[in-house]
Amino acid sequence: MDKEAQAAINLRPEHGESTPRAVAVLATDPAGDAFIPPHTHRRGQLIHAISGVMLVSAAAGSWVVPTGRGVWVPGGMEHRIQMAGEVRMRTVFVEPGTRADLGGECRVIHVGALLRELIVTAVSLPLDYAPGGRDERVMELILDEIEAAPALSLHVPMPRHARLAALCEELVRDPSVPATLDDWALRLHMNSRTLARLFQRETGMNFGAWCRRARLLLSLPQLAAGASILEVALAHGYESPSAFTAMFRRTLGVPPSVYLRRE
Repeated sequence: MDKEAQAAINLRPEHGESTPRAVAVLATDPAGDAFIPPHTHRRGQLIHAISGVMLVSAAAGSWVVPTGRGVWVPGGMEHRIQMAGEVRMRTVFVEPGTRADLGGECRVIHVGALLRELIVTAVSLPLDYAPGGRDERVMELILDEIEAAPALSLHVPMPRHARLAALCEELVRDPSVPATLDDWALRLHMNSRTLARLFQRETGMNFGAWCRRARLLLSLPQLAAGASILEVALAHGYESPSAFTAMFRRTLGVPPSVYLRRE
C-alpha cells in the first residue's frame, strides 16, 4: 500500500501537548510498517521504540532508530516516522523551556536500562499527576537521563531520494538480504557510478560503509538480548561469525563481547 494511503496513526498529540504538567509520556503500538506523515508538535519529543525499528526523518536529517536508541526532536520541527515492521513506540513530550540543556537540535541518544524503565513506568502515570510527589520525581529523572545521554556518532542516516530510500528501508526490514551497488543501480535504472555519487551525496557515506553500519546498528538489540554471534551474523547478512566480529571490531574498535559489557 502506498504510504500516503495508509491510515493515519492516532498519536493523541493533544494529550501530550495540553497536559498541565511539563512532561508527558505516551505509548503507541501501531500496526506493522505503519507510517506517520509529516507533522509538528509544540513540545519537544524523545521518540523511542522499546521494541522494533523506526525510520525518523526531519529537516536536520534522517535516521535508523532501533531498540535502545532514541531521537530528540525539538518543538516545532516537522518530522515523519516510518515503522519497519512491528514497533512499540514510546514518546516523551517536554514543554518548551523546561530544561535548557535538552537542546534545540535533533540528536540520537542511547536509551539505557534506567531511562527505558523510567519511560515504561511513566506511561501508566496520570497526565495531571500531583506535583511534588513520586510521579513528578519520575518525570524529572527522565529529563535528567535525557540530558546526560551523549549524542551518538553511531547512527545511520537515511537518504531523502524516494526510490533510494525505499531500497534502504528494505535492508533495514531484513538486513540478511544481499545488497550490492550494481544490483541497486539496476533496480533504480542508473549506472553504478551515478548511484555511488547519489548515495554519497544523500547520506554522507559510501554504499558499502552505509550497509555495514546499518547492519551493525540493527544487530545491537539482538546481541543485547543474548543471541549468539552465529545467530546475529546470519541474520544480518554475514557468512560467518568471524566475518561479523571482524567488521564489528573495525567499526567500534572492540569485539561484540567487550562492547556489550561496556554498554
